[in-house]
Amino acid sequence: MSSSESQDPAAASEVQLSKKAAKKEAAKADKLRRRQEIAAASAATANLSVDEVDPLAENYGDVPLVELQSKAPANVDDWTRVEALGVALENRTVLIRGTAQTIRPVGKKMAFLVIREDYFTVQCLVQAQPGTVSPQMVKFAASLNRESIVDVVGVVTIPTAPIKGATQQVEIQVRKLHCISRAMPTLPINLDDAARSEIEIEKAIQAGEQLVRVNQDTRLNFRVLDLRTPANQGIFSVQSHVSNAFRQFLLSEGFREIHTPKLIAGSSEGGASVFRLDYKGQPACLAQSPQLHKQMCICARFGRVFEIGPVFRAEDSYTHRHLCEFTGLDLEMEIKKHYFEVMDVVDRLFVAMFDSLNQHCKKDLEAVGSQYPFEPLKYLRNTLRLTYEEGIQMLKDVGVEIEPFGDLNTEAERKLGQLVLEKYGTEFYMLHRYPLAVRPFYTMPCYDNPAYSNSFDVFIRGEEIISGAQRVHVPEILEQRAAACGIDVKTISTYIDAFRYGAPLHGGFGVGLERVVMLFCGLNNIRKTSLFPRDPLRIAP
Repeated sequence: MSSSESQDPAAASEVQLSKKAAKKEAAKADKLRRRQEIAAASAATANLSVDEVDPLAENYGDVPLVELQSKAPANVDDWTRVEALGVALENRTVLIRGTAQTIRPVGKKMAFLVIREDYFTVQCLVQAQPGTVSPQMVKFAASLNRESIVDVVGVVTIPTAPIKGATQQVEIQVRKLHCISRAMPTLPINLDDAARSEIEIEKAIQAGEQLVRVNQDTRLNFRVLDLRTPANQGIFSVQSHVSNAFRQFLLSEGFREIHTPKLIAGSSEGGASVFRLDYKGQPACLAQSPQLHKQMCICARFGRVFEIGPVFRAEDSYTHRHLCEFTGLDLEMEIKKHYFEVMDVVDRLFVAMFDSLNQHCKKDLEAVGSQYPFEPLKYLRNTLRLTYEEGIQMLKDVGVEIEPFGDLNTEAERKLGQLVLEKYGTEFYMLHRYPLAVRPFYTMPCYDNPAYSNSFDVFIRGEEIISGAQRVHVPEILEQRAAACGIDVKTISTYIDAFRYGAPLHGGFGVGLERVVMLFCGLNNIRKTSLFPRDPLRIAP
């Protein structure tokens, strides 16, 4: 009998298992080797190997951290802004810093980069040339991850054909390329997808194509990336301009900027929409507005005051226009005889603001409109004023029934905005003399009918943005109104006491910054105009 025939079956099985194990181990080793080869190749592309000496190696690469730790001062004027790159700089050598928006290798000796700063972009060509640009430098350029931050030194040239993929109609012939900060290889959202308009997506669907739509929650989860899109850059440039226009106009009209506390003992507006907290063992609230303290400043004879600051509302409102925290633009002023004096300031302020936005923010508005198309706001030189009763009558005339002493709901506001536009040709108007029952406790009743109040709201595109009024300056009436609105008078005693020392006639208003920007730009959701929105479901990032 041969040795193979006499072999123990258990031993044969063991040999078979050991062969399988050996194959598995060999496969693992082969897989590991391939991974190492890929990693080595990648490393060789990004960082040249010691065996591949490049005499031009100083012209490119990742900048060592030590060079980025404020090692030596630099002349910031050495850098040219991407926005400034134009035909006037032809044949000039420039240094720019920006974000690598796209990286497109073309063979081994050429790569195109599109560099972005704000929402301006320029095409850069990295092309191998003896003594100037090495093939290794082209490899380095091709290895960059999108959204990495780079410094580029190159010569400005004028291409023969228009550049479709960049805002600037020049091209940079790259001579030096250094990476300041590398982005991760795969980003949570693609910036091209995030910048795409709904119109593009719908056209693609009709053509049988499929484009990625980045939904709102995903955008807000990765807000830092989402904010890099041109539309968002434009939105928050507009927002900055609105707050600055508000401040500068009021300063020119003799107003004084103030900063009131956001931790207060009692509710500033009444109702249940207040964030309550423990303040060193005492009950406290986050301010629903600076209302109480700006009125106290008027009692302190500040005359005219304004504030730009955070406002907190604990409303369970899951709408397109409500937030739990927003930026309030608030004003309070002495008046001589009539609350129309406050409305006059609103009129001049917002017409000046709209004019300034249209004049100074054209590129920002174009960037917003490219992703979220909208029609320019229609407004009059002298803002339209209607009484609440006149507005109600306009709605009744078209069959919309409104409770005479109730408030307008969202649908009624929009319908009235449509009617006003059709009749008066404006999307910006004021509605005044509201029912007292729907106004805060500090609102002054009308002299001729206490069911109404010396109050007003202001609307843009059929949505309310401003609420204002003459304020009650008589402490006894304030106490009665506060109690009627469910406010514990003891918690606002210092506020009411301020009126016992002699209080001027006064009025004011409050407006939400995010809502102004949303409606001026015709956007459909206030979360688009809030930097990091806070609503009932979101407290991060």
